[in-house]
Amino acid sequence: MEIFNAADFTPPLAERLRPKNLSEFIGQSHLLGKGMPLGSMLDSRFVRSMIFWGPPGSGKTTLAAIAADIFGLEFYRISAVSSGVKELREFIDKAGASFKHYGKPVILFIDEIHRFNKSQQDLLLHSVEDGSLILIGATTENPSFEINSPILSRVLTFILNPPSEEDLNKIIDRALTKDSVLNKMNIVLEKEGREPLLRYSGLDARVMLNALEVAVNLAKPDAEKRIILDRNIIETAYLKKSKYDKTGEEHYNTISAFIKSIRGSDPDGALFWLARMLDAGEDIKFIARRLIILSSEDIGNAEPEALNLAVSCFNAINIIGMPEARIVLAQAVTYLASCPKSNASYIAIEKSSEDVKNFPGAAVPLHLRNAPTKLMKDIGYHKGYKYSHDYENHFTPQSYLPSELSSRIYYRPEDIGKEKDIKSRLKSLWGKYKNYGG
Repeated sequence: MEIFNAADFTPPLAERLRPKNLSEFIGQSHLLGKGMPLGSMLDSRFVRSMIFWGPPGSGKTTLAAIAADIFGLEFYRISAVSSGVKELREFIDKAGASFKHYGKPVILFIDEIHRFNKSQQDLLLHSVEDGSLILIGATTENPSFEINSPILSRVLTFILNPPSEEDLNKIIDRALTKDSVLNKMNIVLEKEGREPLLRYSGLDARVMLNALEVAVNLAKPDAEKRIILDRNIIETAYLKKSKYDKTGEEHYNTISAFIKSIRGSDPDGALFWLARMLDAGEDIKFIARRLIILSSEDIGNAEPEALNLAVSCFNAINIIGMPEARIVLAQAVTYLASCPKSNASYIAIEKSSEDVKNFPGAAVPLHLRNAPTKLMKDIGYHKGYKYSHDYENHFTPQSYLPSELSSRIYYRPEDIGKEKDIKSRLKSLWGKYKNYGG
C-alpha cells in the first residue's frame, strides 16, 4: 500500500495565490484606492477594530492578514463555527496579559463572526473598548442584524464588493503567470473556456481558482504537451452535467405527443393520446401534473383561468380516481387545447433566469432596499424610493432592476386573449420607457 508523502503535498491554488501585500491584492478599489478609507487607514497605520462585510471570495481573510502585517501586530485567527466561549475567554485573557506586559494589542480575526451569539459577542466588548484586542470580524451577513449594537458602535464597518469580471480576469492571469506550479506548465486557456470559468464562479474568486486547478488536472496534454482548457473541461471542473435524454421510450414519446397536441390547439389529437395513456395504465396524477405545467407554460395569461382549471382537475382526480377521473381529464384537456395560447410568461422566466446566471453579482439597487437600521440608512439604503400608492393611478416610473440590466424587458405579452388587455395596460404605464411594440 502506497503511503501518502507529506513532502509531495502542494497547497491549493487559491492558498498559493493569496496576496501577501496590498500591491498583490486585486479589487476593492472603493476601499483601497488612493484616498479611500481603508487604504488611507492602512497607509497611516491607524489601528482600529473592523468588520469586513462581503460575499465569499471577496478577500475578507486576506485583507485581515495584510492589515496585521502592516500594523506589525501578532495575528490570530479563529472561526465562530468551531470556537466557543471557553476558547474566546482564554484568548481574551492572553491578549489582556500581553497588552499589560508589552503595551501592544494583538489582532483577533474571527471568521463568520455572525455565528457567535449575543453573549459570545459581548465577551469581546471590554477588550475592544480598552484597545487590548484589535478585532477584525468577517461576515457574509448584514452586520446591522447579526452584530451586537455595542460592538458595531466600536468598530469600523467596511463593505466589500464581489470581484468584478475585470478583477477575476486579472486573478486568472496572475494564476497562470505567477503561480509556482501553473507557470511551469504550457497552459492554454481558450476564450471559450475563460467565459464559463468566470460565469460559473458566482463572482467568488476562491471558487474560480479551485475550478481552474481542477481543470488543469483533468486536462490531458496534447501532442505539443499543451494543457488546453476549453469550455468542456471547465464545465466538467465545475461539475456541470448535461441533461439526461430519455427519448426513445414509448412512455415519453406518448406524453410528448399529448403535450404537443394541446399546445397546437388540437383537442382531437390530445384526446387520442390521453386515451392511449389511460389504456396503458398511466398514472393519472402524472398526466394532471403535466396539464398544470402546460397551462402556465403554453397558455399563460392569454387565459389565466386555465391554471385554475388544471389545478382543479388535479384535485378532482385525487378525490374520485379511475375510471371516472378520465371524464375530468377529458374536460380539462379539451378546454386547454381550445384556449388561446401564449408562452410569454414562460419565455420571461427563461430569459430572466439566464440573466441571473450570467450576472450572479447583480446588486439590488439601493433605493429598493429596506433600511431598518441607522447604518443601512447612512449607506443609502431606501434613498430615493417612490411609494407607488402615493401617485396617480398608483403608479410612478422608477427602476426595479440592477443597473446593468435596467434596459431588459423579459415579459412581452401577446396580442391574444386576455393577454392583449395586459399588454395594453403595460404600454399605457411604461410606454415612454419600455418598448412593448405594436
